[in-house]
Amino acid sequence: MEFPVFPDTPPLLTPEEQIELSNPLCSANRYKQILEAKTAVYNDLFNTLYPIEKLVKGRAALIDEILKAIWKANNLNNNHNISLIAVGGYGRSELHPNSDIDVLILLKERDTQLNSSLESFITFLWDINLDIGHSVRTLDECVSLAREDITIITNLIEARPLYDLDDLLGVLRPQISTENMWDGHTFYQSKLEEQKFRHEKYQNTAYNLEPNLKECPGGLRDIQVIDWVAKRFLGTHRLRELVQKSFLSEDEYLQIKGAVSNLWRIRWALHTITGRKEDRLLFDHQRTLAQLFGFNSDDLKRNVERFMQGYYQSVAAIQQLNDMLLQHFEESFLDLDEHANIIIINDRFQTFNGQLEIRDPSIFSTTPSAMLEIFVILGTLEDAKGMRSSTMRALRDNLDRIDDEFRNSPVNTALFMDIIASPFNLTSLLRSMKHIGLLGRYLPEFGAIIGQMQHDLFHIYTVDAHTLQLVENLRKMLQPEARQQFPISSQAIRHLPKVELLYIAGLYHDIAKGRGGDHSILGCTDAEEFCIRHGLNKQDTQLVVWLVLHHLKMSVIAQRKDISDPEVIWEFASFVKDQEHLDYLFILTVADINATNPTMWNSWRASLMRQLYLETKRALRRGLDSPIDAEMLSDEHKQRALELLIERNVDIIDAENIWNNIEEEYFIRSTGDEIAWNTEAILKHYPSEKPLVAISPLGGRNFSGASKIFVYTPLTAHLFAVIAATLEQLGLTILDAKISTSTTKYSLDTFVVMDDNDEAPNLYLDKARITLIRETLIQQLKSPSLFESLIQRYTPRILKIFNSPSSVRLVSEPEEVWSALEVIAPDRPGLLAMIGQFFMTHNIMLHKAKIATLGERVEDTFYITEPDGNLIIDPNRVDAICTQLKEKIDQFSQSK
Repeated sequence: MEFPVFPDTPPLLTPEEQIELSNPLCSANRYKQILEAKTAVYNDLFNTLYPIEKLVKGRAALIDEILKAIWKANNLNNNHNISLIAVGGYGRSELHPNSDIDVLILLKERDTQLNSSLESFITFLWDINLDIGHSVRTLDECVSLAREDITIITNLIEARPLYDLDDLLGVLRPQISTENMWDGHTFYQSKLEEQKFRHEKYQNTAYNLEPNLKECPGGLRDIQVIDWVAKRFLGTHRLRELVQKSFLSEDEYLQIKGAVSNLWRIRWALHTITGRKEDRLLFDHQRTLAQLFGFNSDDLKRNVERFMQGYYQSVAAIQQLNDMLLQHFEESFLDLDEHANIIIINDRFQTFNGQLEIRDPSIFSTTPSAMLEIFVILGTLEDAKGMRSSTMRALRDNLDRIDDEFRNSPVNTALFMDIIASPFNLTSLLRSMKHIGLLGRYLPEFGAIIGQMQHDLFHIYTVDAHTLQLVENLRKMLQPEARQQFPISSQAIRHLPKVELLYIAGLYHDIAKGRGGDHSILGCTDAEEFCIRHGLNKQDTQLVVWLVLHHLKMSVIAQRKDISDPEVIWEFASFVKDQEHLDYLFILTVADINATNPTMWNSWRASLMRQLYLETKRALRRGLDSPIDAEMLSDEHKQRALELLIERNVDIIDAENIWNNIEEEYFIRSTGDEIAWNTEAILKHYPSEKPLVAISPLGGRNFSGASKIFVYTPLTAHLFAVIAATLEQLGLTILDAKISTSTTKYSLDTFVVMDDNDEAPNLYLDKARITLIRETLIQQLKSPSLFESLIQRYTPRILKIFNSPSSVRLVSEPEEVWSALEVIAPDRPGLLAMIGQFFMTHNIMLHKAKIATLGERVEDTFYITEPDGNLIIDPNRVDAICTQLKEKIDQFSQSK
């Protein structure tokens, strides 16, 4: 195999080019030609895997020569009153294709005679399309500003001269030294605060769907923070010097260097493919980058996931070493100021000023089980401050001792179960074990999902980050403050016989993601092996395996099934069999949804889960041999509605006259609160012939925390299409729809809606908003021919990226009232209205719709019949509906 022969350095300006460019008569076009030619060579080198460090440094050196030539062409090179200084990333000699080029024009004192030459210099830089950031300051101004501004002192720390005849930078440096301003500790604290604020901006996670590879936790900025603090505190000039000063080991330095090189290569490619300064790994860029980095299989989704896994592993390494080095700096500052407060815990461990540390540097090599014991101890300390950096390093250095013998040792399995049962800080312990690398070593199956992302909009974290977030959610449910957000879960979790079984199921529920096949089935094997190895009895093992296998079932039923149907409740109750299994599964499901994508847990989904849980609980209490009768359920709902109507002084005879004309399914699938609300609205509306539109005022307890829109109007074939189109155009997301009819040919339609950012409780506080929705709906219902023009909403960029083929399936079970049409399709504005139009043109009666938006796709179920109310069972009719609807959805998705 032949390897490419690389030049020692990337091309700079030739002597002839330097002379040519220094000529005041050299045109901007000539500069552009040379820059374009050099850039093309650099990109060719990049594509042949030329070392990225040399490219980044080489581009900075090339820009040095360009700036020097222009400086000279403007006759500034012989002036002793002025210096040209590179600052910022350019000052570090690090430039990517479209990085900012920051310069400081440093003056001994203000000189107006230089203004013309400086303006000409800067203007020419803009003319040749260099992204220049510049400041013009005197020495005194630099000192004054640096004393007040952390950003300016940081820039000056990295300053290097380009033209500096009188060494003005040398004059400046002593004045801005730690003796005069920003001592090492103060600078460190300020940078720590900056980093904390920046991390919070990105939700304190490196595992965003579209991460910023510079600013996110674990990004390039985190390495710069280390570099800045080291320069200020230790006087270092390069990161490698931290090895000499015993702040980094050689292996750690190489790990950082490898991670930074990977991010640099991604950043270089990102700047090249976008043609601009771009640090966001947007979805559309991820696909291009995956191909550019050699992931070229036919499975586009898998290519992106493999590429991003490499990215996440790099930022995880940087984040881990950033934490350790900042901890080391902190200890160094504290050691200068404080007397050691040492508390001995046992022969192996002690606390040093509140931080846990090993008493013998060789303890992990002589007693490997101490690597788990230290986390057991941390789990017993409520106010633990973590561990010393030297102990963290010793742990990392001994991870290779974790082998199959270690994993199967009864001592170690008992210690790990003690960690799972920790009274304090369980999630922090697991995250720390993951960052150090211990968790992935002890549980290799967990190690396989570290950095494993899923290329969709539903899962916003990598699998490992999601898993640990789930465990954290479970722990939060035990806290008093969780009772408001998770009232049922926080109560149920306190009554579980063994809450640690939930943590184990949480650790393993997604363990098989990325392997291909059904991860729930594949994960059962790993979960069972874990339970057996860790000494769980047969009953506990079966429960954990059952939870892993069925962790999606309750969510699927709540969001896609008609849970107002007694048969659905009875079937689910028969599945869980007892209250204990119901509690375990419910709590795990709630924690899972919130850990997958917190924005998905809105008041509507919470109400669905609550309804399914409580109805199933009632069914279990009643007994599986006594399923609830539909007629009995209808009577219960009517009785509740009557009680409410009586309280509101509504004439009961008038109410019952209305009910006599409405189909029984309406009363089975509507709560007493809904029936009372609808009935009162109809009575107040009578005898008006206009469409009735009623809107629940605040969401509220009676309406499941989501807003409901009730429409009562003469029955026509286009109703659903018109209403869906209007609501979507008004910026409302439809979550659920119920269509009922009366013998008087009226339609009673109820739509559950939220606004597009899932904040419905605030949506209807504005009376003007209610009026707009009502009047718009009434107008459209009176003029249905206008509804096609409504489907004009813009499709967000992020949705356009995901455009997979749709799936349509029609199921007609003989014992069911309606046929179920299941649609999986890319999420697009106007999709529901388009499907409603399809029903109208194909003579299909819609009775109910379950709308589930999962990231970039929808999984909707429509309950439909023939116009005469019969199931759709003719094979040709079924095939025609599925085929034609699929074609129409795919065309619609492409056009949007």
